[in-house]
Amino acid sequence: MRVLEIDHPLVAHKLTVLRDRSTHSSVFRQLADELVTLLAYEATRNVAVAPVQIETPVTEMTGTKLSRPKPMVVPILRAGLGMLDGLTRLLPTAEVGFLGMVRNEQTLEVTTYANRLPEDLSGRQCFVLDPMLATGHTLIAACEYIHERGARDITCVTLLAAPEGLKAMQEAVDPSIDLTIVTAAIDEKLNEKGYIVPGLGDAGDRLFGVVD
Repeated sequence: MRVLEIDHPLVAHKLTVLRDRSTHSSVFRQLADELVTLLAYEATRNVAVAPVQIETPVTEMTGTKLSRPKPMVVPILRAGLGMLDGLTRLLPTAEVGFLGMVRNEQTLEVTTYANRLPEDLSGRQCFVLDPMLATGHTLIAACEYIHERGARDITCVTLLAAPEGLKAMQEAVDPSIDLTIVTAAIDEKLNEKGYIVPGLGDAGDRLFGVVD
């Protein structure tokens, strides 16, 4: 498993505004979108490409195009939806699927309640979107679900990650998966309620205006 914590002043600036509890939902949503686009630049660094012959106004040349099968972008409902535009802005031809997952707070078991994915993901590069990698249970379940459908190349894009969640993913995810975690920051820890510290609160609530 590879972990990329993006060290860039624009990433740090936008993340700081997102963390501020006084940041209004509309600003939070806009900055999250911009931040995901910055993360997507690194997340797609190894996207599969193929050579293509083109003719410029001056001469012929060999260029590069995204190869098939098309990449698959998988936001985890609901909070992952707030990250979708930021990534598809760089991958506009990607196919988009959805996973709805909910965790039982007592047993920590993750249940899939919605699925809009192809049955066969063999050979597909999959980009999974979830703002917070806290305990890691949801992303572990998502990676396993996608892996069962044949995917071997999975990149998870998160705004924040906790050390506990990264450790859990390292231990739990099938080592045959080519797994990459791309995040804006690895925070200090989880608190007793499972929130990332210092974190930014509930990303889903703040993205969709449940809290101001």
